[in-house]
Amino acid sequence: MTHATTSPLLIGCAAGFSGDRVDAASAVVDTLIARGGPAFLIFETLAERTLALAQLRRRADPDAGFEPLLDDMLRPVLARCLQHNIRIVSNFGAANPLAAARLIRAMAQALGLPAPRIAVVGGDDLSGASHRALLREQLGSAMDGLQLVSANAYIGAEAIAAALDAGAQIVVAGRVADPSLTVGPAMSHFGWRADDWDRLARATMAGHLLECGAQVCGGYFADPGYKDVPDLHAVGYPIAEINSDGDCVIGKAAHTGGLVSLASVKEQLLYEVHDPAAYLTPDVVADISAARLAQVATDRVALSGVRGHARPTRLKVNVCHEGGWLAEGEISYAGPRAEARARLAAEVLCQRLPGLSLRVDLIGALSIMGDDGGRLLATTAAGDARDVRLRVAATHAERTQAERLAREVMALYTCGPAGGGGVRTSLTPRLNTLSCLVPRDAVTVHFEMLEDWP
Repeated sequence: MTHATTSPLLIGCAAGFSGDRVDAASAVVDTLIARGGPAFLIFETLAERTLALAQLRRRADPDAGFEPLLDDMLRPVLARCLQHNIRIVSNFGAANPLAAARLIRAMAQALGLPAPRIAVVGGDDLSGASHRALLREQLGSAMDGLQLVSANAYIGAEAIAAALDAGAQIVVAGRVADPSLTVGPAMSHFGWRADDWDRLARATMAGHLLECGAQVCGGYFADPGYKDVPDLHAVGYPIAEINSDGDCVIGKAAHTGGLVSLASVKEQLLYEVHDPAAYLTPDVVADISAARLAQVATDRVALSGVRGHARPTRLKVNVCHEGGWLAEGEISYAGPRAEARARLAAEVLCQRLPGLSLRVDLIGALSIMGDDGGRLLATTAAGDARDVRLRVAATHAERTQAERLAREVMALYTCGPAGGGGVRTSLTPRLNTLSCLVPRDAVTVHFEMLEDWP
């Protein structure tokens, strides 16, 4: 049982998305050990599509569906975390938290460690038949004919805190909201109530700064000559020191590259925040409109002045469903008039593929901008780029229709224009997403210790 305390809490983050670097945790753990005191290590490994892809893996293999890099991320630091009482909280359970927990238990056994107390948080998965009526109430006719892949509610920190209070050394969850990975440990450590809105909001924003991993430490921030970041190849991952009122100081793992500055923290603080006065999470509505930041030391920035309001009465749910097929084709043109030839190739494809709406990109000349209808190509003047990769993509509900694009791109080899080469095509199933809000009391959140599972 965790007892409330006023001693500061350290929380280090070693992943900001599924596919993040697997060597980040070691430097974070070294720093947590060196600084001493109560500490947690969190891994944030989910994004909107990640759960749907995990659900597809679970369909194919009932023992899969969690973070594919779990073993690589956790094995190098598991022994040190357990030996130094650094507890671990993560959403790397994805679509199968129980299987992830069992893997961690087997990992500990293989390392010759005592079996850790592992809690599994559930309740976010609304993919089952028993939840169809609930989803239809919110989405209406949009559910008609839908081939559901996943439906997950963004749940909050209370189950995490309860599991830690019950003695869990490791908490494995699925779709908890990203900041809740920090709020749960803070609630448990400090003994905060679930309606202590100001403190919860402050911890939420600490979690928000941590959740994208190296981003706040200069990763996504770096822009040479404008926002220079030292030793980006060895960028560090963040550590928050949270006090009993929820205010925090953001730093990074020792002996790593990157930086933590007022500018990098401001960018991350505002990242994905639709309304600075009302940042909605399952735990609280955070208000950063009067927030204050101060550089208190090298690579250490303090955040204060965050306020909180009562949490929303409904929870966000992302519903992923089968969305037909995505066809892609690429071919390169180089040398004099390369861009003109690439444009001509795109025109040929548009005329040869009636019924398909094509996305056309001239990589190296005109790409990235939102133009799924292919209109920019027709309204921009041709340049003189000499190194162009033409990419054309289309989606269609029927596989046979989507496959037409791959065949036509391949035919450009000899059907012209001149000098095309390096064709690559692909055809992949597409996932689409709908979002809705459901009443909070319709989602039953819980945790169980791994040893209590059959």
